[in-house]
Amino acid sequence: MQNYLLSAGVLMILIGLAHSVIGEILIFRQLRAGTIVPLLAPPPLRERHLRILWANWHLTSALGWGLAALLILVAVAPDPSSYALHVLIIAIATFAGSLLVLYATKGRHPGWFGLLIAAGLAWLGQSGA
Repeated sequence: MQNYLLSAGVLMILIGLAHSVIGEILIFRQLRAGTIVPLLAPPPLRERHLRILWANWHLTSALGWGLAALLILVAVAPDPSSYALHVLIIAIATFAGSLLVLYATKGRHPGWFGLLIAAGLAWLGQSGA
């Protein structure tokens, strides 16, 4: 078992869970009109804008969980070394996401740090993958 990859995968699951739950509580809860998808768009947004923002918010978590699942599968694979390139791609994409969040929020959103740790763990794991 490749512990770095397993740790990166579990961390990405937790990041995605925190992202969806905290986003629902802090952002989308007050924009609902008794529906699952928020409808009460604050100006200058329109309802359709709010709908796609909500969908993309949770899409980010879902894609993170998909990457996490791949990391965990590689971590427990009989020959993880045959997946080193795949893991490297995941590590680079996660690192790029970390930089994007860091830059966009001027470091005020903690997501960049969690993504950086996950990218680092995946990077360390790809050498042994």
